[in-house]
Amino acid sequence: MNYLDTFLFGYYPYICLTVFLLGSLIRFDRDQYTWKSDSSQLLRAGQLRWGSNLFHVGVLFLFFGHFFGMLTPHFIYEGFITAGAKQVVAMVSGGVAGLLGFVGVTILLHRRLSDPRIRINSKTSDIVLLWLLWIQLALGLATIPLSAQHLDGSMMMKLAEWAQRIVTFRAGAVDLLADAGWIFRAHMFLGMSIFLIFPFTRLVHVWSGFGTVAYLIRPYQVVRSRRLGQQGDASRRSA
Repeated sequence: MNYLDTFLFGYYPYICLTVFLLGSLIRFDRDQYTWKSDSSQLLRAGQLRWGSNLFHVGVLFLFFGHFFGMLTPHFIYEGFITAGAKQVVAMVSGGVAGLLGFVGVTILLHRRLSDPRIRINSKTSDIVLLWLLWIQLALGLATIPLSAQHLDGSMMMKLAEWAQRIVTFRAGAVDLLADAGWIFRAHMFLGMSIFLIFPFTRLVHVWSGFGTVAYLIRPYQVVRSRRLGQQGDASRRSA
């Protein structure tokens, strides 16, 4: 198991991140026409509205919560919040967001499997992705009762230190997971695997969502009316 742990939590994260970044770049360069969310809203809108909104609100909160929660060094926040208090905040807020995301993805999964028109127009990757997200959110919710058994924040600190050592290429990351239960490990493994398959699914549209932030700082477009444009062309011809 030591060799397996070393591979899954020592080498596998780098494989997933490499495929995630390079795969996304290559797909954007080679297959831009497939770079979309492939929405099925035209086939059935009502259930999609509830499922999509709940799912996106929950998952976006969880993504940024995990990102900043696990990658922020302890010394930055230890002056105003303890590790135990931070864990309780993460459990409550993450539990609410996880429940919203879980309900949302359940609606989306039921909609895609139960409606014949949507099912026949769905790719295999669409259904597999929804199942993976459903299982991942279920595993995340299952970690909350386990976290409640040790409210001192010790396990949360170990998981955060593992993530920080991985992204900073420091040794000893795998050893920190020696006491982590199988649910934590499964949640981490599946989360990394979702990044691995990211470039090959409709998830690539997430990049476009973040990319829209650039519209806030882009220069203004110069737009002329058709009449002014015609007058300008006529003056240039007469000159």
